[in-house]
Amino acid sequence: MLLRSKGQGLAEYALILALIAILAITALLFLSGQINTILSTIGKNL
Repeated sequence: MLLRSKGQGLAEYALILALIAILAITALLFLSGQINTILSTIGKNL
């Protein structure tokens, strides 16, 4: 019984981590143009 609940907890953590990774990648894809502009401006000012 204890092993089953540990396995279930690990599976839930894995799903949460996968969801966070997908959200982070999606956000980076949508914001890549803005991030590139900001980094270019910083690079030029250095």
